[in-house]
Amino acid sequence: MMKKILLIGGGGHCISVIDSIEKIGTYEIAGIIDTADKVGNKVGGHPIIGTDDDLETFYSRGITNAFMTLGSIGDTELRRKLFRQCEAHGFSFPVIMDPSAVVASFTTIGNGTYIGKGAIVNREVSIGKNAILNTGCIIEHNCHIGDFVHIAPRGTIAGNVCIGHNTHIGIGATVIEGKTIGNDVFVGASSNVIHNIKHNAKAYGNPCKVVEPR
Repeated sequence: MMKKILLIGGGGHCISVIDSIEKIGTYEIAGIIDTADKVGNKVGGHPIIGTDDDLETFYSRGITNAFMTLGSIGDTELRRKLFRQCEAHGFSFPVIMDPSAVVASFTTIGNGTYIGKGAIVNREVSIGKNAILNTGCIIEHNCHIGDFVHIAPRGTIAGNVCIGHNTHIGIGATVIEGKTIGNDVFVGASSNVIHNIKHNAKAYGNPCKVVEPR
């Protein structure tokens, strides 16, 4: 018998996660949590059944697994808030890894992290909790990826890179080997990061340059 899982957030990212969960076959999707005006709608064939005010009720009914399907483009505040709210109610967050992803040995992955279609994670990588490694991204050996990080589709992270918490690496961006990117950084799409980036910065371009603090 499959365990039931509650999905938190009914946007576009939810559709990707639903497909991965259905292909894995470990969990039965009990429904989706979103805003009150969306209750009754469906996402990827699954109903929106309540709001975050209903989390405790669903947990008391025996749905003890949840997964954050609210995406993030540079701002993780709501994801962090809802994740901690679910944890406070007692929900467990599994790792969801699409069957097409390739993850090497000696890799650690924090709870609630999503690894999408065609993503590649090489050996001896550590990934924090509730991160998103999106479609076709590449994380090379000996990297450290912080909590609530989003590596967007086709993002490429070379070996020995450290990426801090809550940071967003845009679509098609590249980070060369050995660089450090701080917490709460936004790296724009198709950027080429060849220098370290300190905390709380917005940066883009080729080569990538800090354009303003966040």
